[in-house]
Amino acid sequence: MKETHHVRYRSPPCRLGPHLARCADARRQLRAICHHGQTVVRVRQISNGPDGLICGKLGADLTTEDGAFAAATCALALLAQAKAATGDLTKVARLVKLVGFVNSTADFTDQPKVINGASDLMVAVLGDAGRHARSAVSAVSLPLGVAVEIEAIFELV
Repeated sequence: MKETHHVRYRSPPCRLGPHLARCADARRQLRAICHHGQTVVRVRQISNGPDGLICGKLGADLTTEDGAFAAATCALALLAQAKAATGDLTKVARLVKLVGFVNSTADFTDQPKVINGASDLMVAVLGDAGRHARSAVSAVSLPLGVAVEIEAIFELV
């Protein structure tokens, strides 16, 4: 029998805002969220801050710290999507995996430090349920010129 855990959630860090944003409806042929049975939700987000898209290339236009902030905005949006899909974040048992794509120059090598922005936020909000497997890779370009794109896989209760 599978053991389930109920997770107590914390508020996101104040500099990113106190609440999860409302998700825009996906009006494309691709789904932003897919359920596999009733146990897994996959979502993907690009860096989008309070003033709009966070664009640029790490190693040229943006610092590692800028990238980590962009990754944290992706994490907030991922949590908002998970909440929209389930109706309540307490239905998320845990974060299974993050895959982070960093728009970066050929000589930029701090992709893991950039994606730490998302990983750290997930642990801050989800506690131990936010600890996850992860990949952090470089990309020559990302959609709309954004700095970071992150995909998440959540396990549901």
